[in-house]
Amino acid sequence: MGIAERQTEKIRSDGFIAALDQSGGSTPKALRLYGIEENEYSGDDQMFDKIHEMRTRIVTSPAFNGDRVVGAILFEGTMDREIGGKPSAQFVWEDKNVVPFLKIDKGLQDEADGVQRMKPIPGLQETLARAKDKGIFGTKMRSVIKLANPAGIKAIVDQQFEIGNQILAAGLMPILEPEVDIKSPEKAEAEALLKQNILEHLGKLPAGKQIMLKLTLPEDSGFYDEIVKHPGVVRVVALSGGYSREEANRRLASCKGIIASFSRALTEGLSAQQSDAEFNSTLDGTIQSIFEASKT
Repeated sequence: MGIAERQTEKIRSDGFIAALDQSGGSTPKALRLYGIEENEYSGDDQMFDKIHEMRTRIVTSPAFNGDRVVGAILFEGTMDREIGGKPSAQFVWEDKNVVPFLKIDKGLQDEADGVQRMKPIPGLQETLARAKDKGIFGTKMRSVIKLANPAGIKAIVDQQFEIGNQILAAGLMPILEPEVDIKSPEKAEAEALLKQNILEHLGKLPAGKQIMLKLTLPEDSGFYDEIVKHPGVVRVVALSGGYSREEANRRLASCKGIIASFSRALTEGLSAQQSDAEFNSTLDGTIQSIFEASKT
């Protein structure tokens, strides 16, 4: 069995995906929650040095390994750096038995038709080729749905699948992430439109091709069952989306067949000021709670 086949099987096994892909816009907040204030670094280079230190501390922790974490989504800057003396994606797979993914979107456009589509992704083909060379298995890209606007939601899903097909053609596994804002006053209605559009596109996937989806935890726990069981879907993963870890785990535990892909909920409670023993203990408890919620 080749590496891609082994990694696909790994993604289908018990566990969850760690989202370690905060980018320029969200990094200061992530660092602040980790106990590093903006006056402790100057400029983007130092900021990304600090976030890489945080990610390295997580990934190299004894608590972080393929026994409970099946995948990790990396930021492009992380992919281009090293962990443990190896290129990051190589370390994650070879030393931790965790499948590496890459965040490829460049952020969100302004809201229109109740949604925020992705900004253009310049140099996409070059990035995909570089990612493949560096041992990346798949990619992730995020859009946001604010309202149950049929035209807006169709545009979001069309864009996700259009780029997803380019990712498939490059030999990588796309994670499509059309997030529904948990604060939306029309969340359930937006989820209904989203599911309808996703199922339409899944029916048009090229023969033998499969994708992954990263979705907001739904109001109805069995709502995405049809997508979870679809032959064109390797795995459905859930984002925490602003829910506390406790609430995200509670909702996830009732969603059969869906596993976590948490970011902020994964790092909740971790601090730069903790000793290694405190840090590793906190991370171990967090990973175990998310793992248990993902096992349903």
